[in-house]
Amino acid sequence: MNSLRIVFMGTPDFAVGILDKLIQHKYTIVGVVTAPDRPAGRGQKLQESAVKKYALTKNLKIIQPSNLKSESFLEELKSLQANLQIIVAFRMLPKVVWEIPAYGTFNLHASLLPDYRGAAPINWAIMNGEKYTGATTFFIDDKIDTGEIIAQAKISIKEDDTAGTLHDELMNLGADLVIKTVQQIEAGKVSTKKQPNTPIEKVAYKIHKETCEINWDKSIDEIYNHIRGLSPYPASWTTLYTNDQALFLKIYTVAMHKEMHDHKVKTVLFDKKSIKVAVQDGFIELLEIQLPGKRKMRTQDVLNGFSLDENAKVG
Repeated sequence: MNSLRIVFMGTPDFAVGILDKLIQHKYTIVGVVTAPDRPAGRGQKLQESAVKKYALTKNLKIIQPSNLKSESFLEELKSLQANLQIIVAFRMLPKVVWEIPAYGTFNLHASLLPDYRGAAPINWAIMNGEKYTGATTFFIDDKIDTGEIIAQAKISIKEDDTAGTLHDELMNLGADLVIKTVQQIEAGKVSTKKQPNTPIEKVAYKIHKETCEINWDKSIDEIYNHIRGLSPYPASWTTLYTNDQALFLKIYTVAMHKEMHDHKVKTVLFDKKSIKVAVQDGFIELLEIQLPGKRKMRTQDVLNGFSLDENAKVG
């Protein structure tokens, strides 16, 4: 087998951990393909992707195509003479791109496929109360996350895991899985398994603002999982009604207290240091929140300069 010449495609922080692992293992990265710089923040200044920032520190060749089918991009990609492409949290590739390298194009996905195909597998695994998840490498085909599986690794989801903590654990797990997959390809010992060609129940749909709204009528476990599955990003939210105002409240960290009570669901109980919401089977205590126009803060600090009225409620 010829020595590997790898093109890496990815954009967010999750992909950086995998690219770094490849660099640590001395693999030849002939090019990095990532998203174009985009305006962000209040000043709308152009922001580089996490992968681009990392690639610059390693003096890697960077390509930022807006159109993956453009002749100029395809010519530049082919000129790199890569024989393997690795995709982590990028975009759906056209066939004309993924069929270029001799040893194929494989993707790392943060779930145990075929479960949680789609854009937000880490979030949905927690939101749905799963006890475990994992990572999968698979050869890309013409659909989303349906290609033949190369390797998988499993990890437990702890009761206090958030999307943020699980993201980091899966990044490390996925990096090791990518190295294992590359080694199999390098040794010519890849065996794959076809995914079932049947509809799947567990889908990792793209998350929108309405997805993040808390439904306080659900069970205490469902609410708790919903909040931690969206923390720290994009964060769950609710409307807080107090002092004749309806405030958009983001909720990042909570504690769950299972106990019997006589309060109406959605009632807000508070003292000088804490805020709790009455739900079925107990209370959700708000530990870290963000009021409109403010930064994320511990609830105790918020209450130093903010007061609620006795009829406060959420929903």
